[in-house]
Amino acid sequence: MVIVIFFLLAMAPNQLAIHSPNIPSGPALTSPNFQHWLGTDDLGIDLWAQICHGAQISMMVGLGTAFLAVGGGSILGVFAGYYGGKIDGWLMRLIDLMMVIPELPTMIVLGSFFGPSMVNIMIVLTLFSWTRPARIIRSKVISIKEENYVKVTESYGGGFIYITRRHFLPQTFPLIMVSFIKLVSKAIVAEASLAFLGLGDPTSKSWGLILNHAMSFQGIYFIEFWKWWILFPLLCIMTMVLAISFISKEIENLLC
Repeated sequence: MVIVIFFLLAMAPNQLAIHSPNIPSGPALTSPNFQHWLGTDDLGIDLWAQICHGAQISMMVGLGTAFLAVGGGSILGVFAGYYGGKIDGWLMRLIDLMMVIPELPTMIVLGSFFGPSMVNIMIVLTLFSWTRPARIIRSKVISIKEENYVKVTESYGGGFIYITRRHFLPQTFPLIMVSFIKLVSKAIVAEASLAFLGLGDPTSKSWGLILNHAMSFQGIYFIEFWKWWILFPLLCIMTMVLAISFISKEIENLLC
């Protein structure tokens, strides 16, 4: 139910929000009321409109990053697991190297180098998210290719594409789905972290950017504005990540 609500917010932010997320629509720092459901920020911009558009950004980054990382990692994992040899050796060394690199500091550096845009954020997040799916799929493919029915298929001329479509993909699909859902929540948190540090797309209204704007306001710790300016986007991030985690756990128990 929670995911459905956030999905609706992401699909129709302009229809669900009366005011603009970029143009002031009332007095600055207004508390929640009937006209501004979640209040306004220091520029008088409606926070409910920003939250709705932030859901769209989070969904887009989460789903896009997970699709690229899981898709690319799965393809590499199938190749490495099936062919083995030097391909497998080089891939494993690359995975080991990527997994020992500290993610957040490196993402901050790369985010600063590539510049603050949504596409660049997705690319940076993908670079540090494909290794785990690749390792999991590789291990599964190695065990599958030793089965007798796969060896019989190869003896009758079945090629890599055919074996992947008929045997590898059906048996690794549950692992791919679980990895995909887990990476969605990871990407949402990572995007919010980068945006909170000022490395997000300044033209978007992501939840992390809302927090960055709020925390940079002088005196935020000594006034009551934090009750709606900081609390609501933070609750959105936490609620979405927890909901996705619960769904991932249920799907993992169901499929695996």
